[in-house]
Amino acid sequence: MTTQVESGGRGENADLVSAAQAGDESAFGELTARYRLELQAHCYRMLGSYHESEDMVQETFLRAWRKREAYQGRATFRAWLYRIATNACLDLLDQRSRTPLTGDGALPGDPGAAPLPAVAVPWLQPCPEPLVDAVEAKETLELAFLAAIQHLSPHQRAVLILRDVLGWSAKETASVLEATLASVNSTLQRARPALKKHLPRRRIDWTSPPGSSEQDRAVLRRYMAALDNADADALGDLLRADARCGQQSGAGGNMGPDPIWYSGRDTILGAWSPALRGDDAVEFATRATSANGQLAVATYTREPGTETYRAFGLTVLDVVDGLIAELGVFTPDLYPAFGLPRSV
Repeated sequence: MTTQVESGGRGENADLVSAAQAGDESAFGELTARYRLELQAHCYRMLGSYHESEDMVQETFLRAWRKREAYQGRATFRAWLYRIATNACLDLLDQRSRTPLTGDGALPGDPGAAPLPAVAVPWLQPCPEPLVDAVEAKETLELAFLAAIQHLSPHQRAVLILRDVLGWSAKETASVLEATLASVNSTLQRARPALKKHLPRRRIDWTSPPGSSEQDRAVLRRYMAALDNADADALGDLLRADARCGQQSGAGGNMGPDPIWYSGRDTILGAWSPALRGDDAVEFATRATSANGQLAVATYTREPGTETYRAFGLTVLDVVDGLIAELGVFTPDLYPAFGLPRSV
């Protein structure tokens, strides 16, 4: 899962770099525009939040502009920006104490079996495809990987991303983090097994992403049709017996302070039943999209007696062997980033 970020040359225009260092805003803007999306992907891995990754890219460019004369050319301008972005993310994480949920006391269903669904990381946000397209190691932007890496400490996270995802040497990583080689190597040895502990069992050997087959896309279309038609039987036919569905707080009708998730096909269908059948049933409308390189559905609901379908949640599907293994329902505040309206 390594994408090399070399400290040597990558064909960067020396004149452009020199002009940026001298205060040429146009040259600086041209340089930073080249790396905006991949730097945002790096910040997104560090933080798990799409909105925060946007903010940290802006912070990175502000810091780089202020410190432009300090760039000495020992590494590429690109690598220098990665150094700044990493430390900007660490500074933000130092200011915020947040911990992914554990399985203790979580209801309903049986969430005790590790690893927990991605929604157990309350701040995790899906990302639109341009961010995925900007990186080579696309598997490291899958929601399950992002959720797992959030369980690491910020320092462990930084070391693992720099070493195993970006391919930096131990020496370069130590320099960025102002740590010793021994410390970096020790941290990496602890981070790797900690990451695997929180990865899905079928993705322990995290290599290239599986991609979406025509069979998977057919499952997506059937899922959308089943929701649009409020067909609980058709939905049941699409779910694995051990399927899980997670809903972030504020998504999917979950108004509680924490995410919730349901384990097992029967439990999921029981939880969905009031919305599909009976006096309190709502009408669904769906739009296909993709998030983090995975199949996704933007869902809208219309209450009885109303005319407008309102954003309900962005559902990311994990399809395994032609059946849905997991659904993660995330808050609809990211609809604009996906080019989706808030109502239809």
